[in-house]
Amino acid sequence: MPGLAPGMVLGGRYRLESVLGHGVMGQVWQGRDLPLDRPVAVKTVATELLAVASSRDAALTRFGRETRAAARLDHANVATVFDASLTDDTCCLVMELIEGTTLEYLFDQQEDGRFDVPSAVAVAAQLCAGLSAVHAADLVHRDLKTQNIMIRRDGVVKILDFGLVKLLSDTDPRLTTTGEGIGNLFCASPELLAGRDRLDGRSDLYAVGCLLHHMLTGETPFPTHQPALLSSHHLASPPPLVADSGVDVPADLQNLLTALLAKRPEDRPSSATEVYAALAPHLPQPRPALAVRRTVPEDPRRPFLIPQGPMPL
Repeated sequence: MPGLAPGMVLGGRYRLESVLGHGVMGQVWQGRDLPLDRPVAVKTVATELLAVASSRDAALTRFGRETRAAARLDHANVATVFDASLTDDTCCLVMELIEGTTLEYLFDQQEDGRFDVPSAVAVAAQLCAGLSAVHAADLVHRDLKTQNIMIRRDGVVKILDFGLVKLLSDTDPRLTTTGEGIGNLFCASPELLAGRDRLDGRSDLYAVGCLLHHMLTGETPFPTHQPALLSSHHLASPPPLVADSGVDVPADLQNLLTALLAKRPEDRPSSATEVYAALAPHLPQPRPALAVRRTVPEDPRRPFLIPQGPMPL
């Protein structure tokens, strides 16, 4: 979206203040909802991507439908969608502004780039808790990756970016060959890469498996930056074991990882709730002393101590 600048007001309501991130798909701004005087995050789509789309009108219609569905989601582990703007020259999604940092950044803060087992499991469990609500609403995220997962300062994990993901991947095939295509390809399921018309929640569970492997080992399951080779690995190469990276994990956790990274959706766990239940024995043990603290720790790296429960309970 050319011409955006601090101080600009979108839709007569959202004032842009500063850029939080950017890429080939567009930008994420910190903004302010002027009528309600509250901070928001505004994700804008680069209009040149939409301009080249042969199915632009259909994609925008689908975007509107999916963002309305996402706005009805009400779960602690899913970023709240406030508004969506669709005009001839504007396409943006307005969400809650999360105080914290991305999972991508947290990898740089870990010794050897790895999380310990309880912390990695707690992130994955919270992802599954949020995905249980997403999938119950008949939505599939399609683009889970470290940049789309925020860790709030109190340790709550938040899933970002619904609606825009499908809009962009459907309208511009170039995105599948760039550094920002289909979840950076690092977490893309085989069926997503194969172009299946109908995906279900098991595609997102494959991505959870990729992220969990990454957290436990410090490496993605298939560590290459060549898009064609990475796609080939997801489609045909057997998933590596955590032990291959010199890390020991309980046998049942490795078995879960192997199941999550199965090539065929029918060989994976059937639901996010099922994965949450399998992760539960490895979650951090509660520390009662936290309940009597006067203040919440401000360090965003604080382990993810209290995963929310999945749906249905």
